[in-house]
Amino acid sequence: MAGGSILGTRVQRKEDPKFLTTGGVYADDVDDPRLAGAAQVAYVRSTVAHGTIESIDIDTAVGMPGVLAVHTAESLGLEPVASPFNPASARTLLASDKVRHVGEPVAVVVAETLQQATDAAEMVFVDYEFLPALIDVEEALASETLIYEAAGSNAVFDTTALGLPENSSAEEFFADCEVTVTGRFLNQRVAPCPLEVRASAAAWVDGRLVQWISTQAAQGAKDAFTAANGGDGDAIHLITPDVGGGFGAKIDSYAEELLLGSLAKDLGRPVRWRETRSESMMNLGHGRAQLQYVTMGGTRDGKVTHYQLHAIQDAGAFVGMGTILAPFMTRPMASGVYDIPNMEVRTTSVVTNTTPTTAYRGAGRPEATAAIERAMDLFALEIGKDAAEVRRQNLIPKFLEPHTTAVGQVYDVGDFETALDKALDTAGYAELRAEQKARRESGADKQLGIGVSVYVEITGGVDPKQEAAKIEVNDDGTATVYTGTSPHGQGHETAWAMLAHDETGIPMDKISLIWGDTDLVPSGGGTMGSRSLQQGGAAVHQGAIELVEKAKKLAAQLLEADEADIVLDKDNGAFHVAGTPAVAKAWAELAVASRAQGEELTIDTLFTTDMATFPFGSHVSVVEVDTVTGQVKHLRQVACDDAGRVINPLLLDGQIHGGIAQGTAQALIEEVRFDDDGNPITSNLADYGMISATELPSFEVVHMETPTFVNPLGAKGIGESGTIGSTPAVQSAVCDALSHLGVTHIDMPATSERVWQAIQAAQQ
Repeated sequence: MAGGSILGTRVQRKEDPKFLTTGGVYADDVDDPRLAGAAQVAYVRSTVAHGTIESIDIDTAVGMPGVLAVHTAESLGLEPVASPFNPASARTLLASDKVRHVGEPVAVVVAETLQQATDAAEMVFVDYEFLPALIDVEEALASETLIYEAAGSNAVFDTTALGLPENSSAEEFFADCEVTVTGRFLNQRVAPCPLEVRASAAAWVDGRLVQWISTQAAQGAKDAFTAANGGDGDAIHLITPDVGGGFGAKIDSYAEELLLGSLAKDLGRPVRWRETRSESMMNLGHGRAQLQYVTMGGTRDGKVTHYQLHAIQDAGAFVGMGTILAPFMTRPMASGVYDIPNMEVRTTSVVTNTTPTTAYRGAGRPEATAAIERAMDLFALEIGKDAAEVRRQNLIPKFLEPHTTAVGQVYDVGDFETALDKALDTAGYAELRAEQKARRESGADKQLGIGVSVYVEITGGVDPKQEAAKIEVNDDGTATVYTGTSPHGQGHETAWAMLAHDETGIPMDKISLIWGDTDLVPSGGGTMGSRSLQQGGAAVHQGAIELVEKAKKLAAQLLEADEADIVLDKDNGAFHVAGTPAVAKAWAELAVASRAQGEELTIDTLFTTDMATFPFGSHVSVVEVDTVTGQVKHLRQVACDDAGRVINPLLLDGQIHGGIAQGTAQALIEEVRFDDDGNPITSNLADYGMISATELPSFEVVHMETPTFVNPLGAKGIGESGTIGSTPAVQSAVCDALSHLGVTHIDMPATSERVWQAIQAAQQ
């Protein structure tokens, strides 16, 4: 782009030609000489949700064709691993004393082929003494049956923010409110459903474990693999090939991957493992699973003065990331975009006999937004005012310097009212309300629902708030960028090339990206929490600036000029003395000259910041509900998502589109379900409602940019915003379509059955 910056333009993704032609190379596709002769691994999984292991009979499996080894926790010498969040909750990587959810690994088979390993796994017989299965989070909270006896309770973690004044009751807390509303909302359990299920391969090479894993953070996983294999970090080399989706669930390291090193060492040859879709649905960490009790109070004219939230988090069968991450993110974001002076937020995490929960697109921020947005709808309905106007009345005014909320969370910049206005204006809110009124007056079977949400979220909030980058100029003038972030669909190869090109002038097609290899990129924070651009991208941007300064010094030597007189012609990628462009040194010449002096033309840099960023926005959803059948049709979705300065609008829109699809899916069709015995009844994509284009409208994206001061790019995260704004808007729209019939709330997902039942209940 001659004469101007490429940043802010719709640059086509560099990644796409490969994915659309030859295809990606995923963990199960890796064809590496170090994996020659690899054996195949299959896991024996618990068929009961809760029980004591009496015995494990492997005799039949050991003698089956092709079987090389069958292991239990005992034969591998596995010791219990305590949860870092509650040390009283400990388990072995293969269940040894008891099983705690259906699908938990109990034993492992290694064979010549995958079919042989799978057949033998089916012939391992485990004798269980059944224990009561605790599926419901409130039942588990009250039960005397303990999933971890040493913990003394199924409540394994709790937090409180602010809280009631000492010795006061909830009645006293809301005593001055003219109006109060209460709600019990279920933010249901969902499965991440990445198109690429987990897979891994492991080999020992010259005393080091080389392992390929489908992960969002190879560097972050290294400690877990070091602990599982003994020794030190230098003996572990993790490699991340292409990753077909993660959504937070591939941040964790799982038993099935962690055990491969031990299996390969025991066997003396490489091993491979790939889960089935059903195994993925049962064992890849689930998301959300939060039960919310809310009370909101305020004045009859619409001012909200008090808000109380008690979130009960379902941790599943282990005290893992989901136990603390969602509560930690729900609590500080509980007040959302609203100026509410009196707040109480409590979270309680409870173990159940279900798949452990983990990070999932937004992790805690969607839950916080859903709770307060539903409460705002109930409050507006109770006082008889328009839901959008009640929101406007309570918004925090525009601020361009840090603002501290009642729960003590500091936001960077925000302009919530403008976002709301943009979404409402684009949707034609007044006209929609008029159409809704006409349908109601006509008594039509198909009623219109309009849902509004306004949200703020936290991105780049995980400590340490930093990221490394390295940029290396090669002798042919190309450049290689090494990043500690890990792409799995976000478009890093395009965005990082844009940032490097914008400062150096090196053409984007001559800039390549390396990530996810702990030997080549030893440190990195991975990709999660929408941190990549604002920290990883900022590191590349900072490194490119430093690289240019280093190159200027070298060019000054070669051109026998003062460094202050050297300028970079970005259009031609060459350095010259100001005023004499005919004599110049291109990047390739500088790289060769630098190498001749015994030094690479390379920059290693570390970008650090001391604050997260807080994207915000507003969504308007329009649905049509058939009051006879309960069927919901999603007609429109207007999204105004402000992620600060936009580097590439094409990538931004893609992230928003994906987020809306995922958020709408939760609102309308997605739900992981178990029967009373803890058996999963949504264990494949025939039973689990994963959304497709058929169920979605074309999205209407309204752009808005409020740059942040937190990083030089002015950028915030965008990967989760669409999910956070869309879910409550769609749910609100469904409830709004039926509010004149007496329906005040419908828990997600708003399936036809659930909507029909709500209509029937309201008419009784």
